[in-house]
Amino acid sequence: MSMHGDLMAGPPPTLLPESPEPAAALSAGEDPAAVAARYPTYSAAWGALAEAALGRGATIEAYAYARTGYHRGLDALRRNGWKGHGPVPWSHAPNQGFLRCLGALAKAAGAIGEQEEAERCVGFLRDSDPAASAALGL
Repeated sequence: MSMHGDLMAGPPPTLLPESPEPAAALSAGEDPAAVAARYPTYSAAWGALAEAALGRGATIEAYAYARTGYHRGLDALRRNGWKGHGPVPWSHAPNQGFLRCLGALAKAAGAIGEQEEAERCVGFLRDSDPAASAALGL
C-alpha cells in the first residue's frame, strides 16, 4: 500500500461554497442586476446578466458582464483551492455561475471576432467539465 496516493491523478475537483442569499434572490426572480449590485462576487448573477444580454443581441454588454463574472469566479475558485487547472464540476450547482460566465464569454468573444479568446474559453470550459460544455452548447 502506497503512502503517497496516486501520483498520476489530477487535482481534486474544486467545489465552490453555497451562497444561499443571492441564490435565493435569483431563484425568486429578482432582477440579476440588483443581485449583482448587492452581491458583486456572485458569478451566477453576472452570468444571468450576460446570458440575457446575449439573448437580446447586446454583445458588448454580454462580454462585459461575462468578463466580470468570470474574474469573480476565478477569485472564488482560487480561494477554494484551485491552482489554475483541474475539474470544476457542472453538477455542483455553486460552480455553475462561473461556468455560465465562461460560456457566455466564449460566445460574446466569438461574436465580436475575438476568436482566440473564444477558443481559449471553450477549451477552458471543456477542461473544467465536458458536461458544462454540453449544457451550454459549446
